[in-house]
Amino acid sequence: MNVLPALRVPEELSARVPAEQRGSGRDDVRLLVSRGMSVTHHAFRGLPGQLRAGDVLVVNTSATLPAAVSGRLGPDPGGEPIVVHFSTRGDDGRWAVELRTPRRDSAGGTTLPHAGGPAGAVVRLPGGEHLVLDEPLAPGGSRLWWARVSQPDVPGLLSRHGRPIRYGYTDRDQPLSAYQTVFARRSPDGAGSAEMPSAGRPFTASLVAELRSRGVRFAPITLHTGVASAEAHEPPYPERFEVPRSTALLVNAVAADGGRIIAVGTTAVRALESAAGPDGVVRAATGWTDLVITPQRGVRVVDGLLTGLHEPEASHLLMLAAIAGRAALTRGYEEALRGLYLWHEFGDVHLLLPAETVHSSRC
Repeated sequence: MNVLPALRVPEELSARVPAEQRGSGRDDVRLLVSRGMSVTHHAFRGLPGQLRAGDVLVVNTSATLPAAVSGRLGPDPGGEPIVVHFSTRGDDGRWAVELRTPRRDSAGGTTLPHAGGPAGAVVRLPGGEHLVLDEPLAPGGSRLWWARVSQPDVPGLLSRHGRPIRYGYTDRDQPLSAYQTVFARRSPDGAGSAEMPSAGRPFTASLVAELRSRGVRFAPITLHTGVASAEAHEPPYPERFEVPRSTALLVNAVAADGGRIIAVGTTAVRALESAAGPDGVVRAATGWTDLVITPQRGVRVVDGLLTGLHEPEASHLLMLAAIAGRAALTRGYEEALRGLYLWHEFGDVHLLLPAETVHSSRC
C-alpha cells in the first residue's frame, strides 16, 4: 500500500555521506516539525525548544553490526562473488540472511538483488567458514533465507570480516562508527542490528545533556533491526526486542500524568507498542515481535515520533500515518520536498507531534 502515491523524491535529495562530512557535526541536520497540519522548519540542534519538560524520548539501544560479508556461491573457491547480509539470529542458532550481488560499476560495498536459494546451496565465507541455506524465512519468500553457519560465533565472524551494509545512494563505504548512535550499547551475546536505528543518529552527548537539563527524560528499549527490502519495500518481519521494566514503569507513569511519549525511530514504536496491552498499559517484555502498525490498528502508547524521511513506497509510512494521520503526513512530506530536505539514514529528520498542546487521547 503506497501511502504517498503522488510524491516522488529526486535522487539528488539522497544524503550521500554522513552529516559530519557535509557540515560541522552529527547534529548538523535539519529538523522538520509537524504539529498536525502545521509545519515548521528548524535546525536539529533546536530540538530542545520543540519539546517540553516531562516529555519522554524512547530510544533504541541496539548497536549496529558490520553485517555485510563478501563470499563465493558454491563449494568452489572460484564460485560466483556474493555478498551476504546477516539479518537476524534465530532461537535455534540459524541466521536469516540475504544474498546480494556486488556491483562492479561502483567502488566499495554497494550491491544489487540476488535471488536466494535453493535449499542446500553453500556460500563460502572468509576464514575458511561457510553457510548452507536451509529454507526461506517466510513460506513462498525468496529474499531472506534461514542459514546454518559453520562458525557458531557469527558476531565474531562479522567483527573480523564484515562491514556495514551500504546502499547505492551513498558515495562511499563508511566506518562502523558512522553507523552507531550515541545510545548504542553492546549486547552481551553479540546481538545487534543489521541496519542502524538511524533516527537516533543526529543526537550527540551534549544535546542529550541539554535535553535532560530541560526536564526531558529518556527511556531505553532494544530492538535488533533486520535487513530491510531496499527494492521491494516489504512489511517488516519478526524482530527481537526488549522493553525493560524501568521503561514500562516510566512510560506508564508519564502517560497517566498527561505527559507525552515520543519515540525516536520506528523501531522504538514497534517495540513499545508490542509491549502494550489493549488498555495502553506497557509491561516489561522480551522476545519476538511481528507487529505491523497501520492506520487501522493505530497506536496505544506513542504520542509522537522522531524519524528520518522515508521513500513514498516504504511500508514504514503506514506507521507514520497511524501516528500523525495521512493528511498531516502528506503535508509534511510536501514541505520536505519543497524545502529540499535530505532523505535516508544520513539525512534530515522529521518530528511528528500532536496538533493540540495538551495530552492527546489514545486509541
